[in-house]
Amino acid sequence: MRFSMHAKFGIAPALLVGSLVLAIGAVRAQPAFRTERDLLGEKQVPAAAYYGVQTARAIENFPISGVSIGHYPEFVDALVLVKLAAARANADAGVLSKDKLAAIEKAGRAILDGRYRDQFAVDWYQGGAGTSANMNVNEVMANVALELMGREKGDYETIDPHDDLNGGQSTNDVIPTALKVAFAMRNDRLVKDVEALAGAFRAKGAEFLRTVKMGRTELQDAVPMTVGQEMHAFAATLEDEAFRLRRAETTLYPINMGGTAIGTGLNAPRGFAKNTAKHLAKLTNKPFAPAPDLIAATSSLHGFVVYADALRGLAAALSKIAGDLILLSSGPRAGLNELELPPLQPGSSIMPGKVNPVMPELLNLVSMRVSANSLAVELAAREGQLQLNAYEPLVGVAVLESQTLLSNTLAAVRSRCVEGIAVNERTLERQLAETVGIVTALNPVIGYERASELAREAYETNRGILEIVRERKILTEEQIRQILDPEKLTGLDEKSYPAPPRR
Repeated sequence: MRFSMHAKFGIAPALLVGSLVLAIGAVRAQPAFRTERDLLGEKQVPAAAYYGVQTARAIENFPISGVSIGHYPEFVDALVLVKLAAARANADAGVLSKDKLAAIEKAGRAILDGRYRDQFAVDWYQGGAGTSANMNVNEVMANVALELMGREKGDYETIDPHDDLNGGQSTNDVIPTALKVAFAMRNDRLVKDVEALAGAFRAKGAEFLRTVKMGRTELQDAVPMTVGQEMHAFAATLEDEAFRLRRAETTLYPINMGGTAIGTGLNAPRGFAKNTAKHLAKLTNKPFAPAPDLIAATSSLHGFVVYADALRGLAAALSKIAGDLILLSSGPRAGLNELELPPLQPGSSIMPGKVNPVMPELLNLVSMRVSANSLAVELAAREGQLQLNAYEPLVGVAVLESQTLLSNTLAAVRSRCVEGIAVNERTLERQLAETVGIVTALNPVIGYERASELAREAYETNRGILEIVRERKILTEEQIRQILDPEKLTGLDEKSYPAPPRR
């Protein structure tokens, strides 16, 4: 049957077997590696890899965290944008041909479109101030450009990772500039996520604007307010944090491109710093500009510290809100039980019926991590010696992790918690009826000392202030309505909500 099938298609058995042997041999003959050279000598690089010898060494040298620079696509995009800006500046100076610029542009656009992302494989935790990350992008862009030109990977006589992709540059200006680009571009989304959560609290503020409750200071009864006022206050806090993030972003705009190794500009063509910043600003739609002192900008991480501190400020605000939501929803029978958060999952493997405030707890967890990352940035900024700070990779992974965690968490908390918040009005009514806090409103009428006596009697007899006031006939019913009506004590001015965000 087998031979008749071969005959049907006109293939002789011997010829078929021979063809298969040749095909298998051809597959086996394809090299699995290519040889590349650097300062340390020759090294075998996977033939399919778009990275080169220096990246291959870094992959072997730094198997540390398992988190590659490609894990954060914002950083890969930023590296590519910096290289594109630099290539254009080199072309402006006449040191890069139009043909090479065109090939580099095509390679950069292909990567920005999401291709070749697995080739950015070096670990974030690396020695050398980010040299491995810089060479990773140089080699990948060079080899992608070569392939798009119809050339073989590793044909560096045509396009070279050093001379063409790193021309007029150093790791010491590329990496801090790329980090600033990545943080600034990523900040756009983070600000939107903060504002979206603020908007969700504004909506709840409108929904519960006239729902009266007791405010508290130091967890003790204070004076009346409304649930809506409480929600609007959360929103205003977040709007302030969004404003501060935008303001902190401006400290990232001065860049040291063109400073090369230590800020003196050695090997950079004339006008390179100004032209690279100009092209980068156009590519990113962000006002990047040369730093006034490139030597200072090469060694100082001040802008990173300021921006990381803004993230820590946001984390502190979010943690305060999370703690308040946990307290206000505590119980339900033995806690405050004022708010009801959406039940998302069973809260215990041993206690039936228990449901935990998992989203506010998540918000706290992430806030702790962001605060720790901010400290890491501060420590990295301290430890740089003389004209360079070698610890910028730690800054990169810390800030990008914080931005990512915050954005993802804010979106989850908004959609799975805040938008579903409900109020337990029975609890609020009971607390208002029993509270002693409204006695503060009597200060202008009967004086602080007499009001204190009423408060002490209320606590000792476990009665409400209104009950005692009526019993002693301290106020008429009309005066009670005018002076002690809880809603009137809230100072509610509906025209003030929603408060406009700061600009």
